[in-house]
Amino acid sequence: MPDPTLAPRPVLPASAWIGQLLLYALFALAIGVFSRWPSYQHIAPDQALIKLSFTHTGKPVGECKAQSQAELAKLPPNMRAPIKCPRERSPVTVEVDIGGINAMRRSAPPTGLSRDGASAVYQRLVVPAGEQRIAVRLNDDARQAGFAYQREVTVKLAPAQILVIDFDAEKGGITLQ
Repeated sequence: MPDPTLAPRPVLPASAWIGQLLLYALFALAIGVFSRWPSYQHIAPDQALIKLSFTHTGKPVGECKAQSQAELAKLPPNMRAPIKCPRERSPVTVEVDIGGINAMRRSAPPTGLSRDGASAVYQRLVVPAGEQRIAVRLNDDARQAGFAYQREVTVKLAPAQILVIDFDAEKGGITLQ
């Protein structure tokens, strides 16, 4: 007796194959059209872009404190550190002036449950192409007034050029690339 699971498959008519081919062609055409249209331009042709983008850990919000012998005796043996430092970090405050006018001021709080992580800043500034005077100031210590890091530079920005402002303590602070 023949096995019913091995029954021959019905043959599809040619119109089904042609219909499937037309649907695939229509789908490919739609992908091709929408990959080129509408055209997208992220900034105008006579403008440039300044991106401020960095992650930096601020300084601790308080001073480390030496613990007395009486304070240490109250603690369990595994927690008897002679110096106690706060975990919380300072927010990072950054200002950007373009052409002598303040274009941005932002304070980024530290991340983490104990506010002991890095602060992240990302900001886009669209400016006219050409020569620009840029001043960047950054403070990463809540105990200090003013700005710990400053950089002022004149740059010539080409149309559609992207200038990235970053912070790298190992390279001396504020970098422009």
